[in-house]
Formats: sequence, structure tokens, C-alpha cells
Amino acid sequence: MLTKTITRLNVPGPKAKALLARDREVVSAAYGRVADFVMSHGAGSEVFDLDGNRFLDFMAGIGVNSTGHSHPQVVRAIHEQAQKFLHISSDYYHESWVQLSEKLDELAPFQEEASIFLGNSGTEAVEAAIKLARYHTGRPYFVGFMGGFHGRTLGSLGFTASKTVQRRGFLPQREVTHLPFPYEYRPVLAMQPGEADYGETVVNYLERVVFKSVLSPDEVAAVLVEPIQGEGGYIVPPAGFFPRLRELCDRHGILLIVDEVQTGMARTGKWWAIEHFGVEPDIVCTAKGIASGVPLGGIIARRSVATWPAGAHGNTYGGNPLACVAALATIDVLEHGGLQNAAEQGAYMLDCLAEIASRHPSIGDVRGKGLMIGVEFVQDKTTKTPDARLRNRIVELAFEHGLLIMGCGANTMRLIPPLIISRSEINEGLEIFEHAVTLAEAELL
Repeated sequence: MLTKTITRLNVPGPKAKALLARDREVVSAAYGRVADFVMSHGAGSEVFDLDGNRFLDFMAGIGVNSTGHSHPQVVRAIHEQAQKFLHISSDYYHESWVQLSEKLDELAPFQEEASIFLGNSGTEAVEAAIKLARYHTGRPYFVGFMGGFHGRTLGSLGFTASKTVQRRGFLPQREVTHLPFPYEYRPVLAMQPGEADYGETVVNYLERVVFKSVLSPDEVAAVLVEPIQGEGGYIVPPAGFFPRLRELCDRHGILLIVDEVQTGMARTGKWWAIEHFGVEPDIVCTAKGIASGVPLGGIIARRSVATWPAGAHGNTYGGNPLACVAALATIDVLEHGGLQNAAEQGAYMLDCLAEIASRHPSIGDVRGKGLMIGVEFVQDKTTKTPDARLRNRIVELAFEHGLLIMGCGANTMRLIPPLIISRSEINEGLEIFEHAVTLAEAELL
């Protein structure tokens, strides 16, 4: 770890304050802001505000800036494409759209050939996936998980169950039955004899209770699940969960849709987080880190599942040329070092955080894969009582000392730096993080 003095920044500065005041006059209050950071520019894992303050970015735009800020290769690809044409609607064709689709077919986490549908965002990807699942199966219902986050448009919102504020007031959502996610640190179901782990417990509950008393499996189109829950608390399921879930889906003709919007594109040290669990999904939802900040989302579906006809779904910006070339450049950067760096630096970061946790009574759990890491804060390690107030104070203190981080779940901190981050930047960021933890504990414990 670094030994330099950690200084408190004067944030927000005068230029930032002036822009914050302008923002309050015209920008919708629906947005939930984390800190008074007003960005001027960035490079790699560093960002700067309007007053010249430097920050390390351990948020990466909530996993979007996978190659860091303004990666030269991505910027060059966008610039070259912008000189040719910015847009041609999805009623026509262009080469980079086909190239990206071919590449996603190659990267798909299943052996079967893939069919690719591209849109603009993660919630659009989820909407496309659930529409396709309904069309292909002819079934009306779905299974989702408590704590899941899949978007905020009305279809995807039916699955989202991470915070009540995200659903309150937006009409009934009656087609989705929610289960507890296999959250080993905070289980809500009792394990039964013969169950290998809590993942099996959850799937057995679906089969033995839900499918017998609430929902007929032959009416279920699909199960939609994040391989690692994001907004719900960066929860890694036990090893038995996905194999048992895949077996149950196969037995009842139910599709398995994995939402890899936050977990995909090398974030966990593999192209897709589902690859850590040894099963193949039927549909993959992708977005966020796929294009390094240019809006892009889509689904990767088994060819045998993508049975909808021409005109069944579409959008104006599908296959946008700027987004496609940005995604192709992003994938190339990840293939040539980013993927391996995410795995190696993620393992290092987990080890460092385990050591930090041993020194702090407020850190109840550290979990994650690759550079998708959650740190759960508690009032007491024995009772595991969640401590959201402490977590939120750490976010504030980290910002004041030059580190951008953000919470998730009730009391977890997510750490998701760019996948190209260096070892020295990790060390610097973790030193600031531990300093913020120390200050918050002194204030609140």
C-alpha cells in the first residue's frame, strides 16, 4: 500500500457549486445523485472535476467505462466512424453492425450459434429478452429474484426488486413471481437435509413450493437472473445454484435468461459471469461495459430460440455505427490484456480487502469475482446488523479524499474500477478507502 499522506479535498469547489446550482434548476429530480462530483475530463482510471481536483474512479460509470475513460483506441474508432456517417436506421445495413454481431456470436457463453439483437441500453436488452421468451414459448409468466435489478422501463421493472422506490407508483406488475436470491450471508430459507448448499435450497423451494402452490411450471416462459446480483448487493451465489436451476428449467421447458448487463464483458475476469458456474443460458442480456461509454445494449440468443419474425421487434438506433465501432474497439482492448487484468487485479483486490476487513469491526463480508467486488458493512460482525448509515458516510468521506465509490443493496459498497486499472492505482484507491472507513468508524461506531 502507499505511504503518502491522504489529504482532504475542498469539494465541491466554486466552479462545481455553480454548475450544481444550474443543474437543480433544469434537471429532473428523479435522478438519485451520489456525490457532488462535476466531471471535467478523465483518462484511464483518473477523473478530474471542474476545479481541477483529481479522483480515482472505482465506479467506472457503474461498470460502463470498462476500458477506462477515453481509451485512445476507442476514441480513434469513434472518430474514424464519425467522419463516415453517424447514423443509418435499423431498416438498412452496415458493416460494423455485422462485425459486432459476429464477434458476440463468437463470445456467446453457449455452444449453439447465436442470434444478436442490438439496442441502446440494459433495460432495452431485458425488454427484448422477455418479449422473445414470451414469443418463443407462448407462455405468459416469469420467475425473478428479490434484490434483482433489470431496468426501469415498465416491462423490466416487473422484475426489478432491489428498492421499493423504483417500483412504487408505477402500476401493478403481475406476471413475475419473485424468489429469494441465494444470499448465503443473509439466508431467508432454511436448508433441508441433503442439500449441498444454499443455492440448491432456493431452487428446491421454487420446485417444491412455488411450482406446487403458486405457479404452474408449464406456464413459465423464463427465469431471469443476474449471475451475480448487482444493485441488490454484489451477491455471488453458491456453486450449486445455477446447475440446479438449469436442470429445473430444462425439465420444464423454461428458458434461462441471464442479465449480464453489469456482470458481462470481462467484468468478473471471464467474458460472462455465468461462465464461472458451468452452465449455458438461452439468452444473454448485455450493455454497460460493452462500448466503453457509448450507449449500447442487446441480447445474445440461441439461434433455436430466436424464432420471432421480421418486424416482431425493433428500434430506430439498433446497430448504431458509433456504438458498434466503440464496442469492437472495447472488445479488442479487453481481449489484449483487459480480461486478464480484471482477473489478476480482482484477485489481488479481494486479498487486500480481506486484510482490511480483519482490521475493521464494521466490515462483515467481502465478496466478488474479478473487478466486481462488494464490501458489506455491519454494526456488529456477530449479529450482522446492516449499517447503511456507515456505508453512506464512507461514500462521502471517500469522495472528499479523492475516490469515487458507490453503495448497492442495503449496506454494501461496490468497487468496480475500469478493467485496465493498474496495481498502483488499486493500492492508492484502497488506501483512501480504508482511510474513509477508519474516519467513519470513529464518527459512528
